[in-house]
Amino acid sequence: MAVIVTTSPGFGKHGRVPDLIAERGWELVRCDDAAKPDGGLSEHLRRADVLVVGLIGADGATVAQGPGLKGVVKHGVGVDNIDIPACTAAGLPVCNTPGANADAVAELAVGLMFSMARAIPQGHASVVSGGWDRRVGTQLGGKTLGIVGLGNIGKRLAKLAQGLGMTVVASDKYPDTAFAETHGIEMLELDAVLARSDYVSLHVFGGADNAALIDAAALQKMKPTAGLINLARGEVVDLDAVAAALAADRLGAVAIDAYVSEPPDTAHPVFSHPRAVFTPHSGADTAEAVENVGLMVIESIDALLAGDPPPRCLNADDLAAR
Repeated sequence: MAVIVTTSPGFGKHGRVPDLIAERGWELVRCDDAAKPDGGLSEHLRRADVLVVGLIGADGATVAQGPGLKGVVKHGVGVDNIDIPACTAAGLPVCNTPGANADAVAELAVGLMFSMARAIPQGHASVVSGGWDRRVGTQLGGKTLGIVGLGNIGKRLAKLAQGLGMTVVASDKYPDTAFAETHGIEMLELDAVLARSDYVSLHVFGGADNAALIDAAALQKMKPTAGLINLARGEVVDLDAVAAALAADRLGAVAIDAYVSEPPDTAHPVFSHPRAVFTPHSGADTAEAVENVGLMVIESIDALLAGDPPPRCLNADDLAAR
């Protein structure tokens, strides 16, 4: 019986995925105990055939505890919490699930724009508390959306925004110029995107390269009425700078779904600001997306257990060169 160890709370729970795991006869071991620094990985990795990574990551010391590991699979897209060189050195393929949750994240970005434009959370709070605080909002049609990171999610979001009558501009370190030209998206440097946009939506990877990408200097370049959306990683945005910009009316609103630590410390002043909207890292949390991600993970596990080259292997070339 293959042993699949996972740090993802959602893997194996949705759609067809539980039945497929049962059909294969795998033992699924969950290591998502918040009371333990590694979620409990150290107690089970020695038996693991495959590690499925969620928010608790995998570094060299982690994979060294799994002598029988055949590979590491991310239950999602971002692999900034997986030490890929360490996995390569250990001979372990690393796979992820690009595109599986792109529609879900893009739709939440649109929802957060509507929430900011029409003060939906504030209106709800007013009515249920017995008030009647009617606010004049703004429409999304005719506004400019700046997408930072025009990958799978950014591309889906661009199409949705254009369907609402928005103009889309974008920045990307490795731009897909063919897609941009086909869909009438102007590719710009980051500073120009910030200056032009009524809403800025972040869809970049985490890690050192993008740490504090949106800091005080970046916020100064944005319109004082603009809305900022972070559906990327918590470290991409400097929360201190965001709180200061909101307090000084140099930022119209902010919507955040990803945090440096999760759950976040809500004592931070940004969490009490009336023009801030928060969701619990739920961008990918739709039944359809979670099932799609799970199915792609199973496909990778099947290949790893069979000794075949797994699909969407991020270090295939480096492994081949060993």
